[in-house]
Formats: sequence, C-alpha cells, structure tokens
Amino acid sequence: MSGAAPGWHAYPDRTALAHTLAGEIAATLAARIAGDGRAVLAVSGGRTPEPLFAALAARPVAWERVTVTLVDERCVAESSPRSNAGLVRRHLLTGAATRARFVPLFADEPTPEAAREAAEARISPLPRPFAVVLLGMGEDGHTASFFPGATGLAQAMAPAGGQCVALTRAPAAVEPRLTLTLPLLIEAEHVVLHIEGEAKRTTLAAALAPGAVAEMPVRAFLRAPPPGFAIAWSP
Repeated sequence: MSGAAPGWHAYPDRTALAHTLAGEIAATLAARIAGDGRAVLAVSGGRTPEPLFAALAARPVAWERVTVTLVDERCVAESSPRSNAGLVRRHLLTGAATRARFVPLFADEPTPEAAREAAEARISPLPRPFAVVLLGMGEDGHTASFFPGATGLAQAMAPAGGQCVALTRAPAAVEPRLTLTLPLLIEAEHVVLHIEGEAKRTTLAAALAPGAVAEMPVRAFLRAPPPGFAIAWSP
C-alpha cells in the first residue's frame, strides 16, 4: 500500500495512531497560531476519531485561538445521537479545549436549504486556508458527505459561486447532509484521511484503482492530493 497511496502512514494500533496524529495536529495548530494568531480545525464525526479527539484535547494548544468546525453534518438537532456536533462536544471540546470557538454546521431552520444558507454565513468568514482538515471514509468510498450518487454531489465538489457549504442527499446518508465543499477542504494546510481496520484498507485500495471519482468520491483527494495530504491507518 505504501508504494501506491499518497502520504501513507500505518500505525500498530489505534492508540498509537491517536497519540501521534494528535501531536502532529497540535503542532500544525501551534505553528499557524504563531504566524497568524489563530487557526481553524475542521473535523469529521463517527466513532473512528473518538480516541484521537481525546488525545488532542489533552495537548497544550492555545485553544482560545482555535476555531473548531465540522467537515460535514447530518441535518439533526445537536441532542441527537447522530449529531457530529454533539460528538465533538463530548469528545474533543473537553478540558482546556473548551476554550476553543466551535462553529457548528447545522442549526434548526425551516428547511435543509435554509440550514445550508445559514451555515454558509457562519463558515465563509472563517480565515482560510484552514490549518487542519480531518477526513474519514466510508466503505462505499465516500468522504465528507460526498456520497456516490448523491443529489448535490456535483455542487459539493465543484461549487458554483465559490460556496463553502453544500447540501447533499443520498439513501446511504439517511438524513440530508451539510458538507464543506471540496475546494475549501483541499486547500487546507494539512489534510488527513484517518481510517482504521482492514475493510477500510480494502476500500482505499479500490479507490486507488482506475474508476470515476463520482463512484468513489474519496478519489478526489487521492488523484490530486494537496501538498499537506496524509493517510493515517491502523488495524
């Protein structure tokens, strides 16, 4: 895998991955803060990053100068167990990290379309490029809320008018989703694809093979990886 995957880093277990990657993210945030006075960290949800979030929250970062936001979010209330915002508050924004500013994607609006517009207004003023973007990947090859066959996928990956937030819908996603758009994600200083388990490694191998980006949208990052791109994997 190391010969084919861009920026491939394998770790013996998820604990080693979490602690090493937490240190790298903290260092990137500190460097951006030293240069610009502030830094933006965009993270993904799911169970995979929970140990990483705990390790990162314990790092001595100037959290009051960090803005944390989400790569994507379901259109559900933060009280829902399916909310990425709720997960981030429970696992990352703890201890000293509570001093970070948190900018959620979803807020209760009459329609998902209105929720997207409200999210756009919150995300577009954030300083760019983001310091760190943490991506996940599904076994169908989706990343962020770029799902194969999703309504809104083309707009999310090549947004008209330079939009920062897109709305997608796909059967595999259950709820409508809000997602940061590809140009915003791919321009970040440090983009990490964080995956665990043999099934995800198999998916990654399939994504590295020839095929359409729309069939496995994670290919958008693998085919033309940004300068700071890395893949972090553990069994």
